[in-house]
Amino acid sequence: MFQTLVRRAAAAPKFDFARNPYKSKRTWPPDFTKLSQKHQFRLERRYRRRAKLKWARPTWTKFVKLSTWATISFVVVYGVLFMETDERGTVFDTIRDYYARATKDMFGTPRREPPTKPRATSEEQSV
Repeated sequence: MFQTLVRRAAAAPKFDFARNPYKSKRTWPPDFTKLSQKHQFRLERRYRRRAKLKWARPTWTKFVKLSTWATISFVVVYGVLFMETDERGTVFDTIRDYYARATKDMFGTPRREPPTKPRATSEEQSV
């Protein structure tokens, strides 16, 4: 098995442009002084499109967008619900009170009235 791998690794010839069976039809880059304006524009547009596709990083772009929106959301939520700038009230006090009540009911002990004994009615007292 290892002999085959060694033989294949040793037999791989280097690429030679002179003996390339797939020769290009046109020389690249072309001489732009000999091309018409229309053909120059087509080549430039094709190059721009291919360069944009080559350097596109969709995973990185998605990560940057998500982290940007997460940061913006965190700052807004923190500013509305928790940040205290001064002793005076803010316009968000009603939202803060609602949030405090909702989370207290959700994560704290529920507010229940202590059980009371039913009062005896006048008919039960006379018996």
